[in-house]
Amino acid sequence: MVRPTRTEQEAQVGVAHQAARPGQILDIAARQFRTRGYAAVSMRDIATEVGLRTPSLYYHFASKDELVIAVMDQGILVVREAVTAALMELPPDANVQVRIATAMHAHLRALHGASDYTSANVRIFGQLPGDLRRANLAERRAYQAIWSGLLAPTCTVHPELLPSHVAFVIGALNATLEWVDPARMDLEALADHLVNLLLHGLLAGGKP
Repeated sequence: MVRPTRTEQEAQVGVAHQAARPGQILDIAARQFRTRGYAAVSMRDIATEVGLRTPSLYYHFASKDELVIAVMDQGILVVREAVTAALMELPPDANVQVRIATAMHAHLRALHGASDYTSANVRIFGQLPGDLRRANLAERRAYQAIWSGLLAPTCTVHPELLPSHVAFVIGALNATLEWVDPARMDLEALADHLVNLLLHGLLAGGKP
């Protein structure tokens, strides 16, 4: 049996690299991280499902850590962009309640529409080593800043409660990943229900 030369091997890896799409790799990685957790997933597992040899995967992502950071960032980015776009469509004079309700609806639609990424972000964040959690903080803080602006008017009496209000609302919305089946439940109706519970109840001058 004649073994391929190093040049031929590199060419074969290059062909595989050309055939693979970073988006496809990320989709598969997000699904694996979501279902199996951070520690259980290897680069070989992802490469196998993509249909690549493991060395070819390294053309796109230098390490498992780089890949998981990309998945985690995307899990927040897709929601942040959806909420930002929905808020930008509102008229300038939209009141606080309308803005918060709009953001809740947009958050839930994006959360469940890209559930592999968003679920991976929510479910494995606590499993990650400290340096990887810190790498994801910039995206998290950028999204929290949006909610800080939205919820600040609800904390005028107790402004010190704003960080806990932000964490409470985002946490309540994200928790729906664990118990909501979008195929069986109307997300818009769910968002209306959460608006009533959170905005008109706990957030109307109350303390979470």
